[in-house]
Amino acid sequence: MDTKNTTQEKAVHVAHLPEHGPVDETGREVILSLRNVDINFGKGDTLNRAVKNASFDIYRGETFSLVGESGSGKTTIGRAVIRVNPCAAGEILYKGVKISGKIPHSLDRDVIRNIQMVFQDPAASLNERATVDYIISEGLYNFHLFENEADRVAKVEKIINEVGLLPEHLTRYPHEFSGGQRQRIGLARAMVMEPELVVADEPISALDVSIRAQVLNLLKKFQQERGVTYLFIAHDLSIVRFISDRIGVIYKGDIVEIATAEELFDYPLHPYTKSLISAIPIPDPVLEKNKVLFTYDPSVHDYSVEKPQMVCIGHDHYVFGNSAEIEEYKRIREAGVPIKSIKIKDPNEPEEETKEEDNVSSEPILDAPIHDTGNKLYGIGSFFLPIIGLIGWLLFKKHRYYKNYRMCKKGTLAGLITRGVIVGLFLLALLIALI
Repeated sequence: MDTKNTTQEKAVHVAHLPEHGPVDETGREVILSLRNVDINFGKGDTLNRAVKNASFDIYRGETFSLVGESGSGKTTIGRAVIRVNPCAAGEILYKGVKISGKIPHSLDRDVIRNIQMVFQDPAASLNERATVDYIISEGLYNFHLFENEADRVAKVEKIINEVGLLPEHLTRYPHEFSGGQRQRIGLARAMVMEPELVVADEPISALDVSIRAQVLNLLKKFQQERGVTYLFIAHDLSIVRFISDRIGVIYKGDIVEIATAEELFDYPLHPYTKSLISAIPIPDPVLEKNKVLFTYDPSVHDYSVEKPQMVCIGHDHYVFGNSAEIEEYKRIREAGVPIKSIKIKDPNEPEEETKEEDNVSSEPILDAPIHDTGNKLYGIGSFFLPIIGLIGWLLFKKHRYYKNYRMCKKGTLAGLITRGVIVGLFLLALLIALI
């Protein structure tokens, strides 16, 4: 997309990063730019296009969130920014300098020093054989960011206090901490480097709700005190709404919508964005029970003739679509009527009656009585006492005890058939004896 190519300068090839990045026409400093980035895995028949033509800018001091379902390519983009995943096409610029592909060793070190990552799994991302002191200090050692041993210890103790842990924790190992504490260690390891950009890859998804709030507050605190810029990767829109300046929505490798947080929630134009918003849980159990989920169906788009593009429809709002869709999106946005993505059905409306069938898969799971277990004793009893089994069969079916009903039915029919065979054989033997 030509989106967010707000700075039209060509990528600069230098040995070190400049102090400041290019400034767009609105006066904002662009710290990170993705331009038509493709990221592939595999080759030939096994080729998987994980990210397709991704383009966006991140401005200094903001939180840009990238949201989408699992497997959409969020983490793939984050790892490409820290130069773990190579780009098959396009380029990634940091402060106007190309950092994707082959770059000088000195520039690579600058990138590592200025861009840090907080990983999703706080257990797997920490070295279990190293103490917390060494884990946090490793970057300081590699880049020699301390004057002497006393200065190193002071920096480590300062950052460990800032993330809410104690200096005595420095001699312990990661397995001695809870998930929330391990995530704080990972955050301290990143922040001790004093980075300008932090890629936060779902840093709170593995944590309890109360711990999530604490980690988010820590991230906000560092941003306010140090001017850190975040690329925040998540799948939960309810969280990113309150911490993001701008949000990008990604679906199967395609970025389908980019807008400010409030703009995106007031005017979710792409159907996939609507589906993500409709999936946000409502705290009220009554409303949540009656909520109608909006399911995204990719077949609603017809891209056989005209391929879609990311286009700005005004209000710093970018949407992915063909010309007909873009015109419709513009019309809806210019109408200025906020779009409701969450629909609550009236609980008083009569529901359509469903036909009772003997197919197990058609049974509403939550409507099954608690004692409808289909105990084999019902079948055995019905086999020996088929009359009683027939009565149980009818009663269970009437009261929707389907499993018990089927067991009685099988036992009763088996009992009646067995008795019929025995009587038939007896009559046959009697007939033969008389002849």
